[in-house]
Amino acid sequence: MPLHTKILLGLLVGACAGILANATLGGDHALVAWTNTYVAGPTGQVFLRLLFMVVMPLVFASIALGVTGIGDVRRVGRIGGKTLAYFLVTTALSATLGLLLVYPIRPGADITPEIRAELMATYAGDAADKLEKAKTAEFGIDTFVNIVTRNPLKSAVDLDMLGVIFFALLFGAALTMIDRERAKPMIAWLEALNDVVITIVGMAMKIAPIGVAGLIFGVTSRFGAVLLQPLSLYMVVVLGGLVLHVALTMSLVIRFGIGMSPLRFFSIIRGALVTAFSTSSSSATLPTAIQVATENLRVPPRVAGFVLPIGSTMCMNGTSLFEGVTVIFLCQVFGIELSFGQMAVVMVMSVITAVGAAGVPGGSLPLLVGILAMFGVPGEGIAIVLGIDRILDMSRTTVNVVGDLTAAAFIARSEGQWSPEMVPPREG
Repeated sequence: MPLHTKILLGLLVGACAGILANATLGGDHALVAWTNTYVAGPTGQVFLRLLFMVVMPLVFASIALGVTGIGDVRRVGRIGGKTLAYFLVTTALSATLGLLLVYPIRPGADITPEIRAELMATYAGDAADKLEKAKTAEFGIDTFVNIVTRNPLKSAVDLDMLGVIFFALLFGAALTMIDRERAKPMIAWLEALNDVVITIVGMAMKIAPIGVAGLIFGVTSRFGAVLLQPLSLYMVVVLGGLVLHVALTMSLVIRFGIGMSPLRFFSIIRGALVTAFSTSSSSATLPTAIQVATENLRVPPRVAGFVLPIGSTMCMNGTSLFEGVTVIFLCQVFGIELSFGQMAVVMVMSVITAVGAAGVPGGSLPLLVGILAMFGVPGEGIAIVLGIDRILDMSRTTVNVVGDLTAAAFIARSEGQWSPEMVPPREG
């Protein structure tokens, strides 16, 4: 049975069991409390702690490697600069679109004030310190000063994502400036660290069905079915945002930046999109994406071979939209109102962490947990969306790959090395 099916079953079993326990015994019943304390709670906490354990190593390694991957922008010249700018701009547009949808629609606002108060009371111990940090998450001069961490190790311990991200960016940039032979051992160490952390994420995801069942049982046994009702609207917002990003933002890029009909472009690259949707992995889709770019679109191999590997780890349009929507949704569920400045922080963090997310199934989840911690959302809150994450993961990966391939064609055309007329007509 595929892992995503197991996770979905875990969600359904845990949710149904919790709702049944709440309806028949009540959330305060001794048996329900015992089950949450000694069975469901510990099981879910083990899964959560595995995710928290790898947040900071994953952020550091993936972002530092991302910088070294494009590192010699000085050597590759205009192509490197254009590629980085394209990724950042389209990812920021995607995150902004997601926030523009989730803020007015407010899918998490269907939770009653009473349930929100109970949620915060239930998770008060876990959320107290994080809420204090969330109060400082405003855009201002202190925000920019505090990005420059005094102690990267302390930032990692305190889950100070911005501090760790800044250090990782600086560390990666410095690696590109020292002698290549001297940098090689450190780059190899970072690659090994990244591989190890991704493997740990894979191990965590193997127990995800049980962990999700335990976490969602703990929530639904206390509060009943009320927390599950907003999920359908949340899914509509995420999927609708992904569709709009492709239909509007990316289609405008394809029409005016690439010079092709969007429908024709999507038809040509559909092989890569099917692979992305079925694997939920930008990295696994990379060989197909390169083949589609060079053989179907006729993008020069030099451009495709540079842009697409970087894009598989840095061009995360769909992931940034998903992360932004999910953070705001869970803040709404827990009754945490964000100011305009904090919304801006969410957008920036969604862009930066999406760029640093591993291009594998579930690769963005540890980073998402880290962002939630910044705004006082308890780690257990991830259980509310984790069970339906697979379909969202498949969809956002497809959008990520659309961004990769449009980037390859856009950069090649801007360099005068490709034009739409070079694309052969499709047979049949």
